[in-house]
Amino acid sequence: MTKDDEKLAQLIQRAGLPRNVARTLAYIRKKDEVTSVEIEKATGLRQPEVSIAMQYLRKKGWITKRDIKKEGKGRPVHGYRLSKPFDKVLDEITKDLQKKIKEIEDLIKDLKSYA
Repeated sequence: MTKDDEKLAQLIQRAGLPRNVARTLAYIRKKDEVTSVEIEKATGLRQPEVSIAMQYLRKKGWITKRDIKKEGKGRPVHGYRLSKPFDKVLDEITKDLQKKIKEIEDLIKDLKSYA
């Protein structure tokens, strides 16, 4: 991962996403398609952390998974890619943050009503 990827991952994590999700998202944003092994090597995450991140990202609808044909036996290989432009993913993260801000502002308002 580049320094730019690292900084983005930190920002995404500060926005409330888990560390493994943030690192994975920052890495795959510029890639056409990646495998779990590529993500592990580039991000320093372990296989279970990558699997959990991919489940999270698929549940959000931010990535798609494709089975890659492989010769011989062993675990199947999957290719992952963003299912929407990265700026749309950032829009969703931003909207979630704005929703949290609104909830906090409403809570403050409700608390002040008791002063």
